[in-house]
Amino acid sequence: MIVKEKKWHVSTRAAHCAAYREEKTGSLSVPIFATSTFEQQSPGEHFGYDYARSGNPTRAAYEKAVADLEGGEQGFAFSSGMAAINTVLDVLEHGSHVVANEDMYGGTHRLLFQVKQQTSNLLTSCVDFTDIGQVERAITAKTKLLWIETPSNPLLKVIDLQAMIELAKSHQLLVVVDNTFATPYLQRPLIMGADIVIHSATKYLNGHCDVVSGVVVVGDNTAIQERLGFLHNSSGAIASPFDSFLVLRGMKTMALRMKQQCSNALAVANYLSQHPKVTVTHYPGLASHPQHEVATHQMAAYGGMVSFQLSNKEEVDSCLQRLGLFILA
Repeated sequence: MIVKEKKWHVSTRAAHCAAYREEKTGSLSVPIFATSTFEQQSPGEHFGYDYARSGNPTRAAYEKAVADLEGGEQGFAFSSGMAAINTVLDVLEHGSHVVANEDMYGGTHRLLFQVKQQTSNLLTSCVDFTDIGQVERAITAKTKLLWIETPSNPLLKVIDLQAMIELAKSHQLLVVVDNTFATPYLQRPLIMGADIVIHSATKYLNGHCDVVSGVVVVGDNTAIQERLGFLHNSSGAIASPFDSFLVLRGMKTMALRMKQQCSNALAVANYLSQHPKVTVTHYPGLASHPQHEVATHQMAAYGGMVSFQLSNKEEVDSCLQRLGLFILA
């Protein structure tokens, strides 16, 4: 049995994230447990699993692996990133208030304003999280949570997590960090004091464009672990055994992929920043990026995502239609 050491680097932990040894055969790969139900030893007594919505060994391995990489205690794997986000928001009481990045993934914005506002009376204020004063002024008596994307999607703003976590704790607020773009290879918000980390595992964790999945990792807050576990089982938006297997496979190479993608992104960003038709290049690794110093202090590297702006829509359309290496998808 492989025993993971706390001193292992995240790259080593990722390579061994699916460490497994099947007792009867000695298999070193986590099997795909394609079953809906599990045999009971006697009425009401089982071998650790009873119904696959409540738990599956393949999914459990996936959840444990991401929790280990993030430095958390409990993971919950979902059928999509949006299912993960939806379930985390369901932790909040009806009528709660959230303060979130003004620059965030469109799907999260849609869920907050076009779904949760109607179904849960969940009110959200979107402000510039690079200005801690704006964030503090947005906090009300009903505020329960700070929702942080860093780097943000799509403008790649980098939020000072330590400052935000200290602010949140001074107001007894939960801190949720969408760590999709950074991955635990670049930053681990739970180690810094965040309460919950979310990933669209569809992106970097899996890394092979063949899975839609989301995952939530919780730190040492037992109450949140229990509530999320209840909601995960009750709502049923779980990751399938096959999807869990694929993400586990992808995570083994996450560190290698991220290292190369960060290097490639910096090269692309440097090129774009000097191109006469590019008006703005958004990449934390550029000295011109407004939060370059924060990124340098907070992240192990600057990420694999680059965004840039052209002068008008016609030039954008022309650029997209002429892409060669990159696929318009």
